[in-house]
Amino acid sequence: MEPVTSGSGGEGVTGSEPIQEIVPLDGQGPCIGEARHHAAGFLARVQRDYGLPVPARATELTRLVVSELVTNARKYAPGPMLMELRIVGGLVEVAVWDSDPALPVARAADPGRVGQHGLEIVMAVVEGFEVRREPVGKRVIARIALADDPHGTVTGLHSH
Repeated sequence: MEPVTSGSGGEGVTGSEPIQEIVPLDGQGPCIGEARHHAAGFLARVQRDYGLPVPARATELTRLVVSELVTNARKYAPGPMLMELRIVGGLVEVAVWDSDPALPVARAADPGRVGQHGLEIVMAVVEGFEVRREPVGKRVIARIALADDPHGTVTGLHSH
């Protein structure tokens, strides 16, 4: 399925309606790479269409976060999932919905552990993180700063 894009702008960018894209993923093998590709394309369109600066660092961190969240959803909740990408203020918000109601838990740091560091990695690079139970399953949300200086101001061509 193709992603659905909506919104005429993001809070603090062009108005109160966020720039967003919803991407259905089938949960099969290539969905992790597809999700990363969609995320990078979304940020490129945000930069091109809205003039919002998207540093390479923000794109790479978003791709990393998408990879980890989609990998976890695929591993623990096999089946279809939804990925939402939004620009809200100076943040890229990545939300991944899956059908498993069990909430993810970050494990204690253990340099000797092989694997299962995804949530630790995500928590280390994001500005915000939350998990919401849904009527079916859960939604994991991570927020990544667009600006290289996360406390700086981000404005686009269409700012008011």
